[in-house]
Amino acid sequence: MSNNPNKYIAVSYRLYVDGDNGREMVEEAPAEQPFHFISGFGFALDAFEQKLADVPQGDNFEFSLTKEEAYGDYDLDHVIELDREIFSINGHFDHEHIYADAIVPLQNEDGNRFYGKIVEVGEEKVKVDLNHPLAGETLHFKGKVLENREATNEEIQGMINRMSGGCGGGCESCGGGCHHDLDHCDDGCGCGHCH
Repeated sequence: MSNNPNKYIAVSYRLYVDGDNGREMVEEAPAEQPFHFISGFGFALDAFEQKLADVPQGDNFEFSLTKEEAYGDYDLDHVIELDREIFSINGHFDHEHIYADAIVPLQNEDGNRFYGKIVEVGEEKVKVDLNHPLAGETLHFKGKVLENREATNEEIQGMINRMSGGCGGGCESCGGGCHHDLDHCDDGCGCGHCH
């Protein structure tokens, strides 16, 4: 990676994984809504950043990340059972949001936030899969670099503001478009924008 850890990079891409019938597209960031990040902040996988760091604006790219470079192996120990009461509001189970295949925000004792996938809702327990949706997969990216330049001080400060809990008064202070990155985080996208 180049010596400047704070590069503003915007890319459009398609992400594929190996399926039973060849490669299957699992995610797309179109040119109209590109994925953008500032390198060095951990919003994208390290290997993803490294592959793109020196690709000039306007160039196409195509590369793969091994599961070791991406989200590691699928780990059965990351499928846990939680007490049903955890998902209750005012003494009533949250049927609206807690159902099989739902992706739900969770928080551990240390205050760290993350997402889990509901596997099964039982009478007393709820089974939750905490593996990343792309754990165990080799990721194949194909796309185009729309921007690759040094990040401005304002963009860097906006990123710091977001990392410390908010935009600090509107998306303009985040460099414009803070909701876009957060939307990508909520989607749990393949290149690991927020992981």
